[in-house]
Amino acid sequence: MDTRIPVTLLTGFLGSGKTTLLNKLLRQPGMKDTAVVINELGETGLDHILARTVEDTYIADNTILLGSGCLCCVLRTELADTLRDLFFKRTLMAIPEFNRLVIETTGLADPGPILANLLNADVIREHYRLDAVVVTVDSVYGLQQLEQHAEARKQAAVADVLLLTKPDLTDDAGMAQLAARLKLLNPGAVQFRVAQGEVDPAAIIDVGLFDRTGKQPQPQRWLRVPSNSQATHGTTPPSVHEDEISSFTVTLPAPLTWIQLESKLLRLCKTHGEKLLRMKGIIHAADQPAPLAVHAVQHTLYPPTLLKGWREEEALSRVVLIGKGLDELEIRDVLMQR
Repeated sequence: MDTRIPVTLLTGFLGSGKTTLLNKLLRQPGMKDTAVVINELGETGLDHILARTVEDTYIADNTILLGSGCLCCVLRTELADTLRDLFFKRTLMAIPEFNRLVIETTGLADPGPILANLLNADVIREHYRLDAVVVTVDSVYGLQQLEQHAEARKQAAVADVLLLTKPDLTDDAGMAQLAARLKLLNPGAVQFRVAQGEVDPAAIIDVGLFDRTGKQPQPQRWLRVPSNSQATHGTTPPSVHEDEISSFTVTLPAPLTWIQLESKLLRLCKTHGEKLLRMKGIIHAADQPAPLAVHAVQHTLYPPTLLKGWREEEALSRVVLIGKGLDELEIRDVLMQR
């Protein structure tokens, strides 16, 4: 059983509707045990980001207890320091106990360093686990932003869930075009249309490796293997431009051991770290008592999660890689070597 606090990373380009979504989301009864860390924007901080009600109360430095029971904190120091502080205050009962965390980023944020920051510090990994990356995309200006801004492309590429906001402000043809572009950029992500910030929490909360209880792993849902990816060996991948973001799946040969594979993955992260936005995988290793879930961001390969009690009919080891200008053929050759 994984008792760590699940973290949802909420990002999206400027004006894509993150604040509106948070306002609606955090007022829902099902979110009452949620803490949210929000980037500081200007001088007014939380007052500027979330419309306060008379029931909302300041309970600690930079922290507000909302009327719904959600806990909001402004990010003014390093993310790791903020998460560490929240956890210790929770332990000491200086703030209400929260059972999940949402981190909202600025619209121009590169998600790679944020994920690395979140997962790198030992004290953070010990108490928190990444549940999902949720990205808002403006249905009106999304195509233009994806074309013109590398940050928008990176955000969409690493998403587990894509929320297409403001669908009521465009037509069906425009929505279809945006959905197709996002599908090409990130074929493994789930897409939802969100009008005026109204979203079912079940679409974006507890949608990662474990279910709501933290007991039952859901690795196939978490991995989200792109349906149109080249998952077999022997095909020549298309050439990718240096700045192009792409994703692909590599199905690994069997049998394999974690000791052998770990060295390959470490080499991959070291060689392609700047270009590797994200890697996820399910590994069936002969030297492990259960399958492993593996995760990497840029230069860092994180400790694998042992999926105790989980089995699949066909013990197929595979990794999904998302990156900018990755040499797919070279990576396949490294991973396929016995």
